[in-house]
Amino acid sequence: MSEEETTSESKAEEVQEEKQPEPTVEAEEPAKVEERPEAEEVEEEIEIVEEKFYTVNLRDVWTAPRKKRATKAVRTLRDFVKRRMKVEDPKISNEINQEIWQRSIQKPPRKIMIRAVKDKEGQVIIFPAKSA
Repeated sequence: MSEEETTSESKAEEVQEEKQPEPTVEAEEPAKVEERPEAEEVEEEIEIVEEKFYTVNLRDVWTAPRKKRATKAVRTLRDFVKRRMKVEDPKISNEINQEIWQRSIQKPPRKIMIRAVKDKEGQVIIFPAKSA
């Protein structure tokens, strides 16, 4: 082989090496899932101005069609807290929402015990009543 052939072959190899990126070996990290703060942590962050405990009777919800009962229960709960706490838009915590929807849309609970917490900004959040 002549020098020209070897140099052209080596140049061709260099070009191919440049075109092909080197395989990078990275340690596979598990996907980071952003954890939501637990209810107790959220409650600690809120500066409580007013706190009231209620037992909300959801008996009237059962007069609604079966496929609309849980949504009506949420609406009834919001209206109840609006009247009692004199606030425009109360927020429902995830725990209360799960409690209402636990037995699906057709069978919400007949009664639910809640704890309504008003912060210094005037927002009301509805949490489940802690049973001691």
